[in-house]
Amino acid sequence: MNLTYGISDKPKFGQLIVFALQQLLAILAATIAVPAIVGNGMSQSAALFGAGVGTIVYLLFTKFKSPVFVGSSFAFIGSMTAAFAGGVSMSVGYLGLIIGAVMAGLVYVVLAIIVKFAGVGWISKLMPAVVIGPTVSIIGLSLAGNAVSDALDATYDMNLHSTICLICALVTLFAVVISSVYGKKMAKLIPFIIGIACGYVVAAIFTLIGTATGNEQLLIIDFSQFSNMQWYPDFTFVKAFSGSYDFGEVGSIGAYLGTIAVAYVPVALVVFAEHIADHKNLSSIIGQDLLEDPGLSRTLLGDGVGSMAGAIFGGCPNTTYGESVGCVAITGNASVITIFTTAIIAILISFFAPFVTLLATIPSCVMGGVCITLYGFIAVSGLKMIQSVDFGENKNVFTVSVILICGIGGMELTFGSVTITSIACALILGIIVNLVLSRKSEKTGKSEEKTDK
Repeated sequence: MNLTYGISDKPKFGQLIVFALQQLLAILAATIAVPAIVGNGMSQSAALFGAGVGTIVYLLFTKFKSPVFVGSSFAFIGSMTAAFAGGVSMSVGYLGLIIGAVMAGLVYVVLAIIVKFAGVGWISKLMPAVVIGPTVSIIGLSLAGNAVSDALDATYDMNLHSTICLICALVTLFAVVISSVYGKKMAKLIPFIIGIACGYVVAAIFTLIGTATGNEQLLIIDFSQFSNMQWYPDFTFVKAFSGSYDFGEVGSIGAYLGTIAVAYVPVALVVFAEHIADHKNLSSIIGQDLLEDPGLSRTLLGDGVGSMAGAIFGGCPNTTYGESVGCVAITGNASVITIFTTAIIAILISFFAPFVTLLATIPSCVMGGVCITLYGFIAVSGLKMIQSVDFGENKNVFTVSVILICGIGGMELTFGSVTITSIACALILGIIVNLVLSRKSEKTGKSEEKTDK
């Protein structure tokens, strides 16, 4: 696609701040949702700080050539919950978060070393366009339910509240697409800020009317969050080492470390597949193969070490965000300095409770309207990858079919505390089907050659 700003381009300072804020809005909901889901007193501000730190580490390892923000990974929610469940005190649980993130990060480091010596040629053979394309689509399609659920505030019976939520979501959606398609200059580059602002204003109007009339169905924005603001990030490493506890109380430090390893290491191996899919997608958007330059070994190191650094502060292992990739695709802004500035802003605002709280009050229906476009662009990016695939061959049809159906169908497998996501299941099955059918094609080709002779 034609980029308005390339990887090394530097927008003017004022524009840079606005672009960075837009990236922040795109990734904010998911980044602060993970600690909220895990609970146990985890700090959303600290998670935002950790995401900023993790992104800077990632950019340093990738030599500022990969324009993507990394934030709290949903894949590790079960692992983080296991860290708390395995300890007898909250401090042990927070220490477990750090230990687990280090273990997961080390998996990435080991994979990076393997890739450094083995190269990336095997990945292209293992995951050609017919495999990686539909997998990228699944990343977007698997989140479709979340976007629609947010747009309707998870209520599908269309009562007054869900109807108002849908109105706010549609206002946001059309503001985004109209700004992106018909906007000129700056408006075309900040469709999400425009969309969120429009949706928020409409939601605020309904909320004020609801407050004045006492109609709870019209209360879309929860302004009560301002009365319970967290004024500073509650860093994970502080909580981990602030309590007094005896590891002997855990029963066995070895058993606890084993629990953490089982909870984190297999998930890191699963997320590795999603890491490749995200970078393949981003590569197709910016027109540069990131697996070659800066190289998969560097992106893995950036992701792994960034996860370690981010978890020390926020407790959450990080991962590259599809929302960030979608933002790059829609706006055409692949400037890495924009991502770097986003990371700096994330770190700074984590100390400004009123601003973090203001962002947190953006209603889910408004973010749902934005995510319909973001997730849709991810899905379409994957479809673009398979434009050159020959669907006259059944092996390609079967490969894509298996990936799409398993991914959309939600084939998610759980073994104890380890969950293999639907994306990973779809990719693994797609790889196997493609290898089996390609082997058959190779034999058929050889037989035809002998017949010709």
